[in-house]
Amino acid sequence: MLEGSIRVVNRLGLHARAAAQLVKLAGRFKSRIILKRLDKEVEANAKSMLSVLALAASFNTILSLTVEGKDEAEAFAAVERLFNSRFGENE
Repeated sequence: MLEGSIRVVNRLGLHARAAAQLVKLAGRFKSRIILKRLDKEVEANAKSMLSVLALAASFNTILSLTVEGKDEAEAFAAVERLFNSRFGENE
């Protein structure tokens, strides 16, 4: 199991398009990918659009990222890259 924290760095936050990108990415891995918003104690399965949107993660929100499974290292790195790339947004 890999654990770490990740910051929402895109100005629009984890809105519908960004959430869809995350769900699509997470779906490519066998590992369980969980995001937690610690300030509101909300947990989301990264493979579920509604679950991810329920985080209501705006700009600068810090999330806990937990990945567990056979391809956990690749999944963790891919999710980190997606967040750090601002989901392809220029803002």
